Amino acid sequence: MVAAGVSGVLIVQSASGGGADSVADDGKPVSGPIASEEYAATLKVAADGGSATLAKRDTKPFSMLGVTWSDPSAGLAGKVEVRTREAGTGTWSSWLELGADSGPGEEGATRAGTEPAWVGASDGVEVRVDGKESAELPEGLRVDMIDPGTGATSDLEPAGYVAAAGTESPDATVTPDETESASPTETDSASAPASASPTESASASPGTSEAPSSAPVTTEPERTSAPATPDASASTGPTAPPSTAPKPPITSRAGWGADESMSPDAPDYLAGGIKAAVVHHTAETNDYTCDQSPAMIRAIYTYHVKTNGWKDIGYNFLVDKCGTIFEGRKGGVDKPVFGAHAYGFNSQTTGISVLGNYSLVEPPTEVLTSVARLAAWKLGQYGVDPGPTATTTLTAGAAGTSQYNRRTWKTGDQLSFPTIHGHGDGYATECPGTKLHAQLATIRSHAAGPVAGLSLKSVTGAGTSGARTYTKSGTTVSWSATTPAELIAKYEVLVDGKVTATTAGTATSAKANLALGTHSVSVRATHISGRTTTTAAATVVAETTPPTFATAPNLALRAGTVETTAVPVTLKWKATDSAALKEVRLTAPVAKTYGPTIVSADLTSRSGAATTWSMTAYDQAGNTGAASVAGTPVILQETSATRTGTWTTKSSTGYLGGKSYSSSAKKASLTWTFTGRSAALAVSRASTSGQVNVFVDGVKVATVDLKSATTKYRDAIWTKNWSASARHTVKIVVVGTSGRPAVTTDGLVYLR
Repeated sequence: MVAAGVSGVLIVQSASGGGADSVADDGKPVSGPIASEEYAATLKVAADGGSATLAKRDTKPFSMLGVTWSDPSAGLAGKVEVRTREAGTGTWSSWLELGADSGPGEEGATRAGTEPAWVGASDGVEVRVDGKESAELPEGLRVDMIDPGTGATSDLEPAGYVAAAGTESPDATVTPDETESASPTETDSASAPASASPTESASASPGTSEAPSSAPVTTEPERTSAPATPDASASTGPTAPPSTAPKPPITSRAGWGADESMSPDAPDYLAGGIKAAVVHHTAETNDYTCDQSPAMIRAIYTYHVKTNGWKDIGYNFLVDKCGTIFEGRKGGVDKPVFGAHAYGFNSQTTGISVLGNYSLVEPPTEVLTSVARLAAWKLGQYGVDPGPTATTTLTAGAAGTSQYNRRTWKTGDQLSFPTIHGHGDGYATECPGTKLHAQLATIRSHAAGPVAGLSLKSVTGAGTSGARTYTKSGTTVSWSATTPAELIAKYEVLVDGKVTATTAGTATSAKANLALGTHSVSVRATHISGRTTTTAAATVVAETTPPTFATAPNLALRAGTVETTAVPVTLKWKATDSAALKEVRLTAPVAKTYGPTIVSADLTSRSGAATTWSMTAYDQAGNTGAASVAGTPVILQETSATRTGTWTTKSSTGYLGGKSYSSSAKKASLTWTFTGRSAALAVSRASTSGQVNVFVDGVKVATVDLKSATTKYRDAIWTKNWSASARHTVKIVVVGTSGRPAVTTDGLVYLR
């Protein structure tokens, strides 16, 4: 027969939902309680009892499933695999292995089972169980499918098929409640009075991806650290202590659409407060979008309560891969709510579970950050250090074995744990996944502080010379840190040890004004724990004196090839600064930058064009000083000279103006008269070229040899400079060198 879906009257639970935390305190809209439904189908056990299957079949839509069995104390050592059909496409998934045992259930639990797996919108299922490693498969094997709902009510019909044991065939249909109707015991937390103390036999261990022994688990009550008796008003509970760390944003149960009518029992609280935080993963898919997180949590809630028979969701908090934190078990996020997440140690810990399977992928930075923030706040309420080396002593409420450090203990043993540890450190499970477990040290460092990797990156608007930084006054100090910004309370810029600027923990720079003089500048970061870290100090000099040109820029002709559009010149200068010169920039007629020790540059200037050479000196503080010099190179052709002796005109495209004068006559001369401050003799040269004597203003100043191993045209071979512009004469006289008397001149260049 077709049975009605499991649903109840929808009530917004305020009496036991945690007061102000019954609404999303991170500003997210609250949609109200959302109904979920559970469907089930029994598995067919093989005749030899070594395997069980559910043949491929159609179902109504569901998004999460798990395989469960009747005895909540039994284990399953075999391999459990499922595959599902994607709704709307008809595509079947690959086989997915489920964590074979989610651990002993909460007292009053009606079923045990695998980890639930989020599979997304599906409308078909197939299951296979290989139980050859078990002495025998547990009885009552079935697959439970959950539709987490999408609105205030759900009109979906039951999607699965369940056989009433011993009465109908495997294809008969009844509700899960009809097949499994366990009677609560006297200590069942669902029926016990509010003053009853839950025990570690009631401690769930969700998040298990590796099965412990299939033997029944001892359910001796934990006699150490008994939970506090709730207040008369279940909505109140113990007073929430203040924390040494700020509370992170937490989406309330109402924010993820918890149907509070599904778990009406009042919460229980820890008598001795919280001594450690246990990190889990839900061992589900990582292929989900973060807007699906509320539905995933509703499905886990339904699986824990309706399928396993627990009083509420087992975890105290859940975190999705985007770093959003969700309230788990009700009772108040700021109170020591007794959870069902770490078998044997629930009465001393809080449980934080991350949505996803972190044996498969690395946890995102957002996960590490949020888990650290949450752990720092919760442990900070009870004076517990979350740091990398901090440990706490927990009393085992039940015998057990750990997965990660392979130790075994008895009920009542005193065991040392890190104050933030993984589920597998206190139970035989791979939870929270090998890759997340490997990051617990990072989470502890993030939670405890101080800020790591803090360094001063730059003091902008200034320059650095040696170990000193220079600025005028106003400056921007920049820094970086490896600790996520959400774990940093603030940054402060310190000048000579005093705070001059304060920013949020998300900032990476701040402006500061410095008085003239030499200062020590550093950045101090304050972690949410209050611990501080300060960068190494930078020496910063604030000064406003501009650099000067001790030697003003001056221009002179130089040796080189003369072109009408590019006459070779040398620009010289010397800039100085009272603090530290950074560079000198030539800004016109071309842009070039020179280092602080450079005092000259070889350039070219256009013939016949008056050119101003503008220079700016910069010091390391950004102060500037400017200077300039103007000059006009002029080419005097050989025809403009006064001649004596014999000179012959030669033509070639290699000569200035296409022509030159050549002479082999001893004492033949050319004389130019001009007004300027620099002069250069331009000649043509070859291996047979001779020599000339050069006279300046009637005085011989040089004998110049024009011989060259290679042929050259328009070569400025000799130059003369004066400190100021004046009228001068330059005369060349042919020497008549033996064997090579000929000289060829291309004219004279002067600078005015």
